[in-house]
Amino acid sequence: MRRTLLLLSLTLSALGCATAPASALPTPDPAPAPVGLVGPYAAPPFASQCQFLRYGEGEQPPLGVAGKDPLCVEYAKRDITVDNGGAARFLLAEPSRFAVAGQACRYWQVDHWSVQVDRADTAVVTWDGSYWFDRTQGTAGARLRNLAVDGQPVGIATAAEAVRPVSAALADQLLRYAGGPSGGGLALTPPPATLACPRVAS
Repeated sequence: MRRTLLLLSLTLSALGCATAPASALPTPDPAPAPVGLVGPYAAPPFASQCQFLRYGEGEQPPLGVAGKDPLCVEYAKRDITVDNGGAARFLLAEPSRFAVAGQACRYWQVDHWSVQVDRADTAVVTWDGSYWFDRTQGTAGARLRNLAVDGQPVGIATAAEAVRPVSAALADQLLRYAGGPSGGGLALTPPPATLACPRVAS
Protein backbone atom coordinates (compact mmCIF):
# COMPACT_ATOMS: atom_id res chain seq x y z
CA MET A 1 0.00 0.00 0.00
CA ARG A 2 2.87 2.39 0.75
CA ARG A 3 4.18 1.94 -2.83
CA THR A 4 0.69 2.48 -4.24
CA LEU A 5 0.16 5.70 -2.28
CA LEU A 6 3.58 6.98 -3.29
CA LEU A 7 2.85 6.31 -6.96
CA LEU A 8 -0.52 7.99 -6.65
CA SER A 9 0.94 11.01 -4.90
CA LEU A 10 3.64 11.42 -7.53
CA THR A 11 1.12 10.97 -10.33
CA LEU A 12 -1.32 13.53 -8.95
CA SER A 13 1.41 16.06 -8.25
CA ALA A 14 3.26 15.61 -11.56
CA LEU A 15 0.36 15.00 -13.93
CA GLY A 16 -2.47 16.67 -12.07
CA CYS A 17 -0.90 20.06 -12.77
CA ALA A 18 -1.71 19.42 -16.44
CA THR A 19 -5.43 19.54 -15.90
CA ALA A 20 -5.61 23.34 -16.02
CA PRO A 21 -3.24 26.22 -16.65
CA ALA A 22 -1.39 27.67 -13.70
CA SER A 23 -3.20 30.96 -14.11
CA ALA A 24 -6.59 29.25 -13.82
CA LEU A 25 -6.44 27.33 -10.54
CA PRO A 26 -4.68 28.12 -7.28
CA THR A 27 -1.46 26.28 -6.45
CA PRO A 28 -1.90 23.82 -3.56
CA ASP A 29 -0.55 25.51 -0.45
CA PRO A 30 0.56 23.61 2.64
CA ALA A 31 -0.48 26.54 4.86
CA PRO A 32 -3.21 25.67 7.41
CA ALA A 33 -5.75 28.11 5.96
CA PRO A 34 -6.35 27.30 2.28
CA VAL A 35 -6.98 30.27 0.03
CA GLY A 36 -9.52 30.03 -2.76
CA LEU A 37 -11.32 26.86 -1.69
CA VAL A 38 -14.91 27.95 -1.26
CA GLY A 39 -17.38 25.08 -1.45
CA PRO A 40 -18.53 21.84 -3.11
CA TYR A 41 -18.18 21.24 -6.83
CA ALA A 42 -20.86 22.34 -9.27
CA ALA A 43 -20.97 22.44 -13.06
CA PRO A 44 -20.01 25.80 -14.59
CA PRO A 45 -22.76 28.39 -15.03
CA PHE A 46 -22.09 28.39 -18.79
CA ALA A 47 -22.54 24.61 -19.13
CA SER A 48 -25.66 24.94 -21.31
CA GLN A 49 -23.66 26.97 -23.83
CA CYS A 50 -20.92 24.36 -24.27
CA GLN A 51 -20.26 22.55 -27.53
CA PHE A 52 -17.48 20.16 -26.65
CA LEU A 53 -14.44 19.72 -28.87
CA ARG A 54 -13.08 16.18 -28.44
CA TYR A 55 -9.44 15.19 -28.90
CA GLY A 56 -7.81 11.76 -28.92
CA GLU A 57 -4.63 10.45 -27.32
CA GLY A 58 -1.79 12.93 -27.78
CA GLU A 59 -3.87 15.11 -30.07
CA GLN A 60 -3.11 18.82 -29.98
CA PRO A 61 -5.94 21.32 -30.42
CA PRO A 62 -5.34 24.04 -33.00
CA LEU A 63 -4.56 27.38 -31.39
CA GLY A 64 -7.48 28.91 -33.26
CA VAL A 65 -9.99 27.26 -30.94
CA ALA A 66 -8.85 29.59 -28.15
CA GLY A 67 -11.20 32.22 -29.57
CA LYS A 68 -14.27 30.16 -28.70
CA ASP A 69 -16.29 31.39 -25.72
CA PRO A 70 -16.95 29.32 -23.81
CA LEU A 71 -14.21 26.89 -24.76
CA CYS A 72 -15.18 23.34 -23.77
CA VAL A 73 -12.87 20.41 -24.50
CA GLU A 74 -12.67 16.70 -23.77
CA TYR A 75 -9.32 14.89 -23.84
CA ALA A 76 -8.58 11.17 -23.94
CA LYS A 77 -5.55 10.54 -21.70
CA ARG A 78 -5.84 6.79 -21.28
CA ASP A 79 -2.56 5.95 -23.05
CA ILE A 80 -0.06 7.56 -20.69
CA THR A 81 2.10 4.49 -21.19
CA VAL A 82 5.90 4.23 -21.10
CA ASP A 83 6.61 1.24 -23.34
CA ASN A 84 4.75 2.41 -26.46
CA GLY A 85 5.61 6.11 -26.31
CA GLY A 86 2.14 7.13 -25.15
CA ALA A 87 3.54 9.00 -22.16
CA ALA A 88 5.90 10.93 -24.42
CA ARG A 89 3.06 11.84 -26.79
CA PHE A 90 1.00 13.01 -23.83
CA LEU A 91 3.80 15.30 -22.65
CA LEU A 92 4.31 16.70 -26.15
CA ALA A 93 0.63 17.56 -26.46
CA GLU A 94 0.26 19.32 -23.12
CA PRO A 95 1.98 22.65 -23.97
CA SER A 96 -0.48 23.42 -26.77
CA ARG A 97 -3.37 22.38 -24.52
CA PHE A 98 -2.09 24.76 -21.84
CA ALA A 99 -1.71 27.55 -24.40
CA VAL A 100 -5.30 27.17 -25.60
CA ALA A 101 -6.73 27.06 -22.08
CA GLY A 102 -4.66 30.01 -20.93
CA GLN A 103 -6.29 32.26 -23.53
CA ALA A 104 -9.86 31.38 -22.58
CA CYS A 105 -12.14 33.50 -20.44
CA ARG A 106 -14.62 30.68 -19.85
CA TYR A 107 -13.16 27.17 -20.02
CA TRP A 108 -14.33 23.65 -19.19
CA GLN A 109 -12.14 20.58 -19.59
CA VAL A 110 -13.24 16.98 -19.14
CA ASP A 111 -10.61 14.25 -19.37
CA HIS A 112 -10.07 10.55 -18.77
CA TRP A 113 -6.74 9.38 -17.33
CA SER A 114 -4.91 6.08 -17.24
CA VAL A 115 -1.23 5.85 -16.29
CA GLN A 116 0.70 2.60 -16.79
CA VAL A 117 4.28 1.48 -17.39
CA ASP A 118 3.53 -1.26 -19.92
CA ARG A 119 0.49 -2.00 -22.07
CA ALA A 120 0.28 -5.42 -20.44
CA ASP A 121 0.32 -3.96 -16.93
CA THR A 122 -2.59 -2.94 -14.76
CA ALA A 123 -2.84 0.84 -14.69
CA VAL A 124 -1.07 2.48 -11.77
CA VAL A 125 -3.90 4.99 -11.48
CA THR A 126 -7.04 5.92 -13.43
CA TRP A 127 -9.61 8.66 -12.97
CA ASP A 128 -12.05 10.96 -14.74
CA GLY A 129 -11.59 14.67 -14.27
CA SER A 130 -13.67 17.80 -14.74
CA TYR A 131 -12.07 21.25 -14.39
CA TRP A 132 -13.45 24.65 -15.29
CA PHE A 133 -12.97 28.33 -14.70
CA ASP A 134 -14.95 31.46 -15.48
CA ARG A 135 -12.75 34.54 -15.39
CA THR A 136 -15.75 36.76 -16.11
CA GLN A 137 -17.25 35.73 -12.75
CA GLY A 138 -14.12 34.87 -10.78
CA THR A 139 -15.16 31.26 -10.18
CA ALA A 140 -13.70 27.83 -10.88
CA GLY A 141 -14.22 24.18 -9.98
CA ALA A 142 -12.49 20.82 -10.12
CA ARG A 143 -13.73 17.27 -9.64
CA LEU A 144 -12.16 13.82 -9.63
CA ARG A 145 -14.30 10.69 -10.06
CA ASN A 146 -13.92 6.95 -10.64
CA LEU A 147 -10.52 6.81 -8.99
CA ALA A 148 -8.75 3.44 -9.09
CA VAL A 149 -5.26 2.49 -7.95
CA ASP A 150 -3.63 -0.69 -9.26
CA GLY A 151 -6.99 -1.57 -10.81
CA GLN A 152 -8.88 -1.36 -7.52
CA PRO A 153 -11.52 1.34 -6.93
CA VAL A 154 -10.58 3.49 -3.98
CA GLY A 155 -12.41 6.12 -2.00
CA ILE A 156 -11.64 9.80 -1.90
CA ALA A 157 -10.11 9.30 1.54
CA THR A 158 -7.31 7.22 -0.01
CA ALA A 159 -6.67 9.93 -2.58
CA ALA A 160 -6.70 12.59 0.13
CA GLU A 161 -4.12 10.76 2.22
CA ALA A 162 -1.98 10.25 -0.90
CA VAL A 163 -1.86 13.98 -1.65
CA ARG A 164 -1.48 15.03 1.99
CA PRO A 165 2.36 15.02 1.81
CA VAL A 166 2.05 17.47 -1.10
CA SER A 167 -0.73 19.65 0.36
CA ALA A 168 -2.43 19.02 3.69
CA ALA A 169 -4.94 21.79 2.93
CA LEU A 170 -6.01 20.20 -0.33
CA ALA A 171 -6.29 16.79 1.35
CA ASP A 172 -8.56 18.26 4.02
CA GLN A 173 -10.77 19.90 1.40
CA LEU A 174 -11.05 16.66 -0.58
CA LEU A 175 -12.28 14.89 2.55
CA ARG A 176 -14.75 17.67 3.33
CA TYR A 177 -16.26 17.70 -0.14
CA ALA A 178 -16.03 14.01 -1.00
CA GLY A 179 -18.52 13.21 -3.76
CA GLY A 180 -19.29 9.60 -2.90
CA PRO A 181 -17.24 6.40 -2.68
CA SER A 182 -15.08 7.08 -5.75
CA GLY A 183 -14.71 10.80 -6.17
CA GLY A 184 -14.92 14.30 -4.85
CA GLY A 185 -14.92 17.90 -5.98
CA LEU A 186 -14.25 21.47 -5.01
CA ALA A 187 -15.46 24.89 -5.95
CA LEU A 188 -12.56 27.30 -6.25
CA THR A 189 -11.86 30.98 -6.62
CA PRO A 190 -9.23 31.61 -9.30
CA PRO A 191 -6.57 34.30 -8.89
CA PRO A 192 -6.93 37.55 -10.85
CA ALA A 193 -6.94 37.04 -14.62
CA THR A 194 -3.91 37.90 -16.71
CA LEU A 195 -6.10 38.87 -19.66
CA ALA A 196 -9.12 41.09 -20.10
CA CYS A 197 -12.32 39.11 -19.56
CA PRO A 198 -15.38 41.37 -19.42
CA ARG A 199 -18.05 40.28 -16.99
CA VAL A 200 -20.98 38.54 -18.66
CA ALA A 201 -24.36 37.41 -17.39
CA SER A 202 -24.24 33.86 -16.07
